[in-house]
Amino acid sequence: MNLLRLYARVIALLAPNARLSWLLLTANVALAAAQFAEPVLFGRIIDALTGAQTAGAQPSWSDLGTLLGAWVGFGIFTIICGVLLAFHADRLAHQRRHGALTQYFEHVLQLPLSFHGGTHSGRLMKVMLTGTDALWALWLSFFREHFAAFVSLLVLLPLSLFLNWRLALPLIVLCTFFTCVTALVMRKTEKLQGSVEGHYTALAERASDALGNIALVQSFTRTEAEVKGLRDVVDKLLTAQISVLSWWAVLAVLTRASTTLTVLAIFLVGIWLHMQRLATIGEIVTFMSFATLLIGRLEQVVGFTNRIFMDAPRLKEFFEVLDTIPAVRDRPDAIDPGRMRGLIEFQGVSFSYDSRRPAVADLTFTALPGETIALVGATGAGKSTAIALLHRAFDPQAGIIKVDGMDVRGVKLAALRRNIGVVFQEAMLFNRSIKDNLIVGRPEANDEEIAAATERAQAREFIERDPEGFEGRVGERGRMLSGGERQRLSIARAILKDPPILILDEATSALDATTEVKLQKALDEVMKGRTTFVIAHRLATVRNATRILVFEKGRIVETGTFDELVKRGGRFAEFARAQFMTGEPARPVRKPRPRQAAQSAE
Repeated sequence: MNLLRLYARVIALLAPNARLSWLLLTANVALAAAQFAEPVLFGRIIDALTGAQTAGAQPSWSDLGTLLGAWVGFGIFTIICGVLLAFHADRLAHQRRHGALTQYFEHVLQLPLSFHGGTHSGRLMKVMLTGTDALWALWLSFFREHFAAFVSLLVLLPLSLFLNWRLALPLIVLCTFFTCVTALVMRKTEKLQGSVEGHYTALAERASDALGNIALVQSFTRTEAEVKGLRDVVDKLLTAQISVLSWWAVLAVLTRASTTLTVLAIFLVGIWLHMQRLATIGEIVTFMSFATLLIGRLEQVVGFTNRIFMDAPRLKEFFEVLDTIPAVRDRPDAIDPGRMRGLIEFQGVSFSYDSRRPAVADLTFTALPGETIALVGATGAGKSTAIALLHRAFDPQAGIIKVDGMDVRGVKLAALRRNIGVVFQEAMLFNRSIKDNLIVGRPEANDEEIAAATERAQAREFIERDPEGFEGRVGERGRMLSGGERQRLSIARAILKDPPILILDEATSALDATTEVKLQKALDEVMKGRTTFVIAHRLATVRNATRILVFEKGRIVETGTFDELVKRGGRFAEFARAQFMTGEPARPVRKPRPRQAAQSAE
């Protein structure tokens, strides 16, 4: 994406406010044209005065009055037009900045988990803020300066050639010089500026990492090490940035030098042409004003080039994220079936994260409405992946997943996920009030429904202990609550949503034994009448499941009820025996050594 294409895309984002944009462009053209009138009128007045002086006569007030009146009129128009232009340009730039920020935020939230898994959240925040800041600055300067500067250049050079092509030559030489030097500086600093933005991204990621893991930093006394790491990134950033700034400083010096030389050249050439009767004094004055005007416009053009060049890496990052096409998205013919019954069918489903090793392979099973299906297996066996495919965190690379007989890819994402409630292994809470966290899946819920959900999830007691009750804030990621409290809020949130399909991903893992017993009764009640998938390592939590699927290396190796699988003496029985002997939560099962096997037999 070169600079011109990038800038064109920046301007294209103004499309929602196209009418106001075109009005501002028209005002810019009128303003640029009016500004040329001043030096031309000034030159005509000087010629009128010198002509009258040469003839030994008094200047004609009628002629001077017309010129002065026109000058005053153009001046008033320029002031009024400039004020209105600045006001509306500010309003438009701010409106579109907020629009672009909202568009980016909405797009990022819709990107799949695979994208977020490989992209640091600190980088996404940095790209959003710096990208929209760059857009705002470019839009504002475009309507205030840049467009008028380009219009002025397009009009000024032909006009100067028409008035006196000899005096116009120094102006053409000046424009050529500016173009060549600016192109040279851009070529020298292009890669350097890209590395500068890379260091800014590294800075945002490192700072976000440290702040997001502040407990780890403090408990392992890593404050000094983290600060040193941040300083190293800053030092690299400054080294790259200074190199870029040095080149643009050289351009600024050359600009000032060329300004002085151009004015001097026009003055000297003008004197020689006047002596040859090829230029009037008024034309010399006009071209001196032209030179001043041209130099100002060229400096604006250089400023524009500098700004877009500096902002280009930020804008490229912004558009790269905005152009990311979600791998999981609605088909054009996707439907919203409303509330579903909960018939789930996996037919030959396979999926791989890296296209080399399958995360799940050839999964085939059916869950009838109201059944409870438990997924058991060692860590990494594919349980969570299978459930993630159900609510379309990813789409399978082979096979079909159906809900109520419909391919999930033919159901609108929002409709599918509205029918599924998830209690994650790690409770995910916003840094908002308890109530705000409870109603994320059902914003219209009333206070009685919220209270009932928290009561069933054994969460009412600790909520009432908070002086602010349901309005109390939970802190970033729920850090103001204990692990068990966070999990109980997560369960209450799923209960309040009241979905026909429920997913419990280690839902009771963070609870103490007493609370777990109480909560299990509430979960048993909530699970009635809805299809429930339970991912569990604690096998006691799946004893009453309708059917248990035992996963190993992405495949279902056993299926049956708890008692059937224990009697079968296979992988599940081995897993259960190891867990209940130790009295600990289940861990990945390894084949026992001979001595252990003998002890188990005893």
